[in-house]
Amino acid sequence: MTEAPPFDLAPPTAAQRSDLAAGLTSQERAVLLEHGTEAPFCGVLLTEKRPGTYTCRLCGLPLFAGGTKFESGTGWPSFTQPFAEGHLRYITDTSYGMVRTEIVCARCGSHQGHVFDDGPPPNGQRFCINSVSLAFVPDGEPLPDLLGRGAPEGEPRVRV
Repeated sequence: MTEAPPFDLAPPTAAQRSDLAAGLTSQERAVLLEHGTEAPFCGVLLTEKRPGTYTCRLCGLPLFAGGTKFESGTGWPSFTQPFAEGHLRYITDTSYGMVRTEIVCARCGSHQGHVFDDGPPPNGQRFCINSVSLAFVPDGEPLPDLLGRGAPEGEPRVRV
């Protein structure tokens, strides 16, 4: 995990959440807010290989560093570890007759995907994420400040 300055993990207010949700497409809404899944092999971030940071599409919290992304062959972007400890929350998911671990953004609670114990070293985990749950910020560009909270020290942020 990246040693990152602390980000404000307090959830958005109801008004902020409503404003953020208003900017979502129907597919983003179905995945992020209704815990859906996008079809495999069609996500726009599946083949993204540039260095950068993957942030929560709803609230902008950094969730994964580009250097932790790998090709899993599953049809969804896959990562070996989160951006920072505490940026993801883990929930037992018993839907569809199986037991899985759902991952949601620790700040806004939006659905990201699932984590499985069949990934590569160093930790053997595969964070399998929906492309529509993420936004990509190339290295050198400021991270979004969607909630207007300012940047942790040393992190350039931009309000979009």
